[in-house]
Amino acid sequence: MNGEEKMCGMCGMCGGKRVWKMVWIVIIAVIIASVVANAVGGGRGHKDGEQDTIVVSGKGELTVKPDIAEVSFSVTNENLDVGKATDAVNAKIATIVAKLKADGVDEADIKTTGYDISPQYNYVNNPVPMNMPYIPSGNQVLAGYNVTDSIDIKIRDLTKAAGIVTDLGALGVTDMSGLNFTEDKYDDLVKQARDAAIADARTQAQDLAKSLGVKLVKIVAYSDQSQPIYYATNAMAVPSAMGGGSVKAVLPTGQNTITSNVSVTYEIQ
Repeated sequence: MNGEEKMCGMCGMCGGKRVWKMVWIVIIAVIIASVVANAVGGGRGHKDGEQDTIVVSGKGELTVKPDIAEVSFSVTNENLDVGKATDAVNAKIATIVAKLKADGVDEADIKTTGYDISPQYNYVNNPVPMNMPYIPSGNQVLAGYNVTDSIDIKIRDLTKAAGIVTDLGALGVTDMSGLNFTEDKYDDLVKQARDAAIADARTQAQDLAKSLGVKLVKIVAYSDQSQPIYYATNAMAVPSAMGGGSVKAVLPTGQNTITSNVSVTYEIQ
């Protein structure tokens, strides 16, 4: 009986050892599996959520001839009576608009961009009595009102641009500036240049991936910067009509180059 009890006690001890042995085997297996998984994931560039990527730049360029001209000018009058100054400006603007329409400028392309009424003052010193120390003092006295109407126009028939600019000078506009030759459908042209830049970036990414022996997965980042570049001299010769002559302005239109630069980041594997 004692021998059987001893044997059972030994068997219980052996069973406990087997259980702990199995526990350690499982723990070691889990550790090995984790190490292997991390090693494989790290090799693919996805450890801790990271990605293997390549970055390429693409360029698209579009050269076009301008099809529209933009001109800015102002009409100003100063008078002690603000009503008279306003009437004078309005009358001159009406004459200019009528002439612009006669020259073929559509009313929808004539736009007021600013209308300003500013009081003008003179500083008048007060008289100083005899035998009194001079103490500078004075008052602001209204000198008049300066009324300014600013206009932007678009000229769609560029063959008439020189005559229109000369006519504006002859009509006595106060200021004329900002003559730009541009494109009526500029946004559409920028899109065309951007599409060409994206296609260029895609081709470069495919070539690079082939050279590296990797596969493009998807786009993970993108940015673009588009801008117009003017190669021609869009200069405006000052119309001699401003000085009383009759020679038309010389307005070379040149050409514009619209450039789009994009940067594309691809995930690879």
